[in-house]
Formats: sequence, C-alpha cells, structure tokens
Amino acid sequence: MAYVKHVYESLKAGVDVLWIGARTTANPFSVQEIADTLKGIDIPVMIKNPVNPDVELWIGAIERINNAGIRRLVAIHRGFSTSEKSLYRNDPNWQIPIELKRRIPDLPIITDPSHICGKREGLLEISQKAMDLNFSGLIIESHIHPESAMSDALQQLTPSALGDMLHKLIIRKAEVENGTLATLEELRTDIDKMDDAIMEVLEKRMKISELIGRYKKEHNISILQSKRWDAILQKRTEMGLKKGLSNEFIETVFKAIHEESINHQTKVMIADKE
Repeated sequence: MAYVKHVYESLKAGVDVLWIGARTTANPFSVQEIADTLKGIDIPVMIKNPVNPDVELWIGAIERINNAGIRRLVAIHRGFSTSEKSLYRNDPNWQIPIELKRRIPDLPIITDPSHICGKREGLLEISQKAMDLNFSGLIIESHIHPESAMSDALQQLTPSALGDMLHKLIIRKAEVENGTLATLEELRTDIDKMDDAIMEVLEKRMKISELIGRYKKEHNISILQSKRWDAILQKRTEMGLKKGLSNEFIETVFKAIHEESINHQTKVMIADKE
C-alpha cells in the first residue's frame, strides 16, 4: 500500500516528524492505513485540515492517529477549498479551527498563512488573526529568491521580509488579568443578554415559518420561493453593509436561518403523512 510505504520510507530515513496532508486527511481509509502502520511507534504527527470544511472529518483523522498510540499530535490549519469567490487561495473559515480548539483544548493548532493566502499579500493579516485566536504557531514559507522558487513562488517571503513581518506581529495575553476581569465580565454579561434575546427572536421567527408552512400546505404552494429568498438576502446584505457587517457574515447567518425555516415548514408539510 502506498501510504504504508511512505511511512516506512520516512522512518527508515530518520524523519523526525510525520505530516499528513489535506487530501489524505479527507480520506478515512488512507488515514487508517497510516494509523495501523504507526502502532507502537513514538513520533510526532502533524495533521492538516481536510480540503473541505468538515470539523468532524478532521477530528476523525486526529482520533485515528491518536488511537494508534501517537500522543504528540499537532493540527495544521491550512484553509479550505470553496466554490465561492474568495480573497484567499484557501478560505481560512476560522470557525472550523475554533471549534476544533473548543472540542480538543490541549491540541496545538498551527496556522499555515502561506497556503491560506496563496500570495504574499495578506500573510500578516492571517498571521495576526491566528495569534489573536491564541493558536500555537505559524508555518510561513520562505525562499532566498522567491521569484526563482519552483513552486508556490507568489506566497513565499525572503528571510528578511519574513523577519520584518514577524516583528510586526502582536502577541497578546492568553489569560485575563485580575484588574480587567470585572470590566470584561460586565461586557460578557451584556453579550449573554443579547444572545438570549436573539434566541427568543429566532424562536418567534420559526413559529411564523410554521404558520407559513401550514398556509402553503393548505393552498398547495411549494416551500421554496426563490424570488422571495433572493429579495430577502439582497435586502439584508445591503442593511448589514450599512451597519458595518460583512456580506460573508450576513449571508452565512441568513442562509442558516433560511435552512432552518425550510426545515420547520417541511415538518408541517409532512405532519399528516406520518
């Protein structure tokens, strides 16, 4: 098997750390092959996120390697493929590594700004975001003559430029100091109250969706009304822009709300058939 041979040859050559790539992580069978080969071997293993934004698939790969007895594990956040237009080569989709950190708090997460950006522009921004999220480190590609690099030339920095960029990074405190805790807790309490209000509004909205579902059922109208949905999304996106909210955020929120609304209407539609 190819993956067994790769592991064997790496170990035979004295490689210190193994690296599982994004496409391999996306294939549970390939990861299991590697895990079976690593049983009884004590070596650090870095596991890239899968190409698609699926935290369960990423965790599954980590668990398979961990179950083989490997304890020195590191997650590599290199961004995710997307069919939508993006500023990045691979969309960072920060919520995925954030969820991984929540689920496995002690697992080191290293962000790969080079593969996320695909070009030198934006490396500092992505690196700073990773540090602000208290991730464990960065992987940044460097080349003495980037223009001569045989691959990924656009995303590489000279050693000097890399040093300059690293000096610009701000490393913030991981823990809250006692002097600022009271103010922070007050603000968090305000956030909690707002979140409670959002949940109540969403509950009311879904109840209205169920009423709409009953009306559509009685009048034999299909659930999905594309023109209505397009109008909602355009209106909310324009409103969000005026309120300082990004298009990406508004689309994500309202697509999720729309999907849940469809789910509630669907339950109403099929209620009599069960």
